[in-house]
Amino acid sequence: MRCGVIRSGGQLIATKAWRADRPWSRLRGLLGRAPLSVERGEALWLVPCGSVHTIGMRYPLDLVFLDRSGGVIDCHEHVEPWRMRRARGAHQTIEFASGALSRLKPSLGDAWIWESA
Repeated sequence: MRCGVIRSGGQLIATKAWRADRPWSRLRGLLGRAPLSVERGEALWLVPCGSVHTIGMRYPLDLVFLDRSGGVIDCHEHVEPWRMRRARGAHQTIEFASGALSRLKPSLGDAWIWESA
């Protein structure tokens, strides 16, 4: 996985964001990895990805679904382990530690971009 940052309108959304854009990295995702940190601004950007599951996870996640152009189309907070979420029209998904979205307050239509570090 490559590491970078996530921005929206010049604002830094995530200071450390891994990009999972290959089959194996998307399949593995966060399984077997240390939990993401809200305080360190960590996230996992999955592309292409229109749905996610938390099967096998030991902690909840916050999710943001984006369309092809990076526009926010749906958000889910505190998705517990052993659940599934999807968004119609989603092409990309960003996973955050639970509690991140209450700080970020994303709005539908916001344009988010991932930049390589």
